[in-house]
Parts: sequence; C-alpha cells; structure tokens
Amino acid sequence: MFQLTATPASALADEPVHIRVTGLPPLQIVTLTASLKDERGYVYQSKAFYKANEVGELDLMEAPSIGGDYVGVHPMGLFWSLKPEKVFRRLIKQDVMNSPFYVTLNLYDSVYLQVSTTDQPRASQTVQRWFSGPGVQRVQIQEGRVRGALFLPPGEGPFPGIMDLFGGRGGLVEFRASLLATHGFAVLALAYFGYEDLPKKLEEIDLEYFEEAANWLLAHPKIQKPGIGVISVSKGVEIALAMACFLKHVVATICINGPNAIYEFPLRYKDLVITPIPSFMERVQMDVLGAMRLRHYKGDARDELNQKSVLPIEKAQGAILFIVGDGDECMNSREYAEQALDQLRSHGRNNGRMLVYPGAGHLIEPPYTPLCYASPHRLGSGILLWGGDPVAHAAAQEHSWGEIQKFFREQLTQTRSKL
Repeated sequence: MFQLTATPASALADEPVHIRVTGLPPLQIVTLTASLKDERGYVYQSKAFYKANEVGELDLMEAPSIGGDYVGVHPMGLFWSLKPEKVFRRLIKQDVMNSPFYVTLNLYDSVYLQVSTTDQPRASQTVQRWFSGPGVQRVQIQEGRVRGALFLPPGEGPFPGIMDLFGGRGGLVEFRASLLATHGFAVLALAYFGYEDLPKKLEEIDLEYFEEAANWLLAHPKIQKPGIGVISVSKGVEIALAMACFLKHVVATICINGPNAIYEFPLRYKDLVITPIPSFMERVQMDVLGAMRLRHYKGDARDELNQKSVLPIEKAQGAILFIVGDGDECMNSREYAEQALDQLRSHGRNNGRMLVYPGAGHLIEPPYTPLCYASPHRLGSGILLWGGDPVAHAAAQEHSWGEIQKFFREQLTQTRSKL
C-alpha cells in the first residue's frame, strides 16, 4: 500500500515540509509532482524522479532526485522548482490573511515526463502554505497621504517596527510583511504608486511621503521606540537608502538588489532635488527567449559626472545590510553595493555590510518561493529578465531570510537598549 506523507500538512510558507513515501517495491523509480493554482487561476507545476531504497521507502530529507526539475538532495525542491504553466508569471500571494496556497503532491509509480489528466496517482496529499500565523492582525492604513497595510504580531507589544518597500511593480505587496509579522515584527507594507488614490505612475520620489509614513509608524503605540527598520528590493532600495541618509529615525536598512544612486525619476526632499543618472535604452539586451536584460541599461554611478545623483550614504546613522544576487540580470546590484560600502569606508564608517549569493537572481524572496526568472513589465512594454539559477536562488532565499530577521532583531532591539 503506497503512502505519501507531508508534514506539517498546514504550515507557514517559509517553513519546510518533510515528504516521505512508504510501501513501494524495493528500488522502485517513481515520479513526485507538485501543483498549485494561484488566486488568478494560473497553474504552477514541478516534478522530480526518485528511487526508493531497499525496503521500499523514500525520504526527501536524504534521498536525491535523479532527474526532473532538479537533481540532488533538496527536501523542498518540489516547492521552489514550481514553474508557471503559462510562462513568465510571478507567484505572488494576494490575500495573505484568509486563505493559504494549496499545494497538491502526487506520487506516480514510474517515470512520467508528462502527466496527463488521465494518469491516476498512486497516492496524493495536499498541503497548506499560509502567509500569516495565528493572531497576526492586518490593519488597512489610510492616514493622511499614507496608504498601505500594517501587520501586527499577537500580543501587547511594543514590537520592533519595519517598513516594507517593493519596487517598480507598484500597488501594495503584502506577503513579506505578513510573514515578518508572524515572526514578531510590526510591519507596514507601504504602497507609493499604482494604488488607491496614489499616483498611477511613478514620476518622482517624494521623500516627504515616506517620512510621513515613518513618523506615523513610529508614533503607533505598538511600535518600539526610538527607531524603525526598512526592508526594500529593487527600486525600493533607492527610497530606503534615501530614508537612511535623511531620516534620523531609520536605524536599520536592508537593501535587496538595488541601486545606491537615483535613477529614472528625481528625488525631492524639502528644498533638495537629486536628479537621476541617465539610462541608455540602446544598451538593453534580449535573452534567448526575448526577455529584456536591463543589467547594462543604467548609467555608471561611479562616473565623475554622475556623483551628484549618488546618495550620500555616509550620512546614514543606522546599520545597512546589502543582500546581493550575483546572477541578477536586472541591475548590477553587486557593483552598487560595493560602491556604497567604499563610500562608507572612505568616510571612516563601518555601519554597512554585504551578503553576496552566487547564482541568485534579482527577486530574492522568502524561502521556498519559486524562482521568477522573467515576468512582464508593469507598463506592458515587454518581459523583464530577473535572472537566477533555481538551486542557487533557493539557497540564497533560505539563508538570507534568517539573516534578515537576525539583522532587524539585533539592530532594532540593540538601538532601544542603547538609547
């Protein structure tokens, strides 16, 4: 009797699942598949081929995949190797509070290169992947100009406060904030364009909007004083670094694959205007699938002519952690982070450090999130290439998630005790 078990059957999306199979003939070759349908109806699938041991058992903690979407010992490979049936889709959880992703695991008793609807699995199991834990609260925010969602952990608090900034996709993205709240942080997922009554397109970065959001967050009764953290990715990194430079209550900043200078749109703060470094459309490259590689498209932030657009990172009082995917095809993130660290060192500062992940792409997300190698640009002008090797990217997501939480715990609680 074949038996497929996956424990826990209901867990947070950033928690591992232990998959085992028993009751197989000794040394049987089997196919394991995973499938998921997102909230828009898009299907994601993965498969791997395994060989049972001498007693007809299979434990993904120990057994290597011998083929399929990955090879080797990868206990969560079926999750992070999920691929969209319709190419160039990014898996993003929309409703993080009320429903999980349901992942169906199926076992077939031979090699199935293509599984058809008529193929019956010998065993099946469905697991739930939640993006918020018990007791986490979501509060919709419309305060002054500020738009977003605040996620509060269970309990009285006060909690370390974090602002979460995504990049050029716009709208409100909540899955990282809700997971961080489950781990004890109070997190404001902040929208800054393409949402409710905010500007439809990003045409300038108004730092006073982000200052208003930071002041509101810090004044909240459940937020620990005296400072907050900011986590950012891509375009959000420009904003996060500007906040670290100009807003004294930003005491811990995480920059995932983003620039150290202002690009595309000017940044305004009170009487200050930082003009953007030019970009060069003629430097855009196309990969073999026709996706656009923007890595070389932006002007050089080390060029003497562009120094007025480089953020004065030496003014940042708090700690800064740069997380870099060395396989980023969207921007030269490692070069930006290295320039920022050089700038700090040249001013006698040691408040920055960098984690570099070989083979990881642009979109480094919480653990077990499938790699999004390329997806449509928000303005519908083509497919953007994000890059990344699936195995290396998965390892980067797992390791960096622990480092992110450790960094915020150290910086936000230490700051409180120091002051």
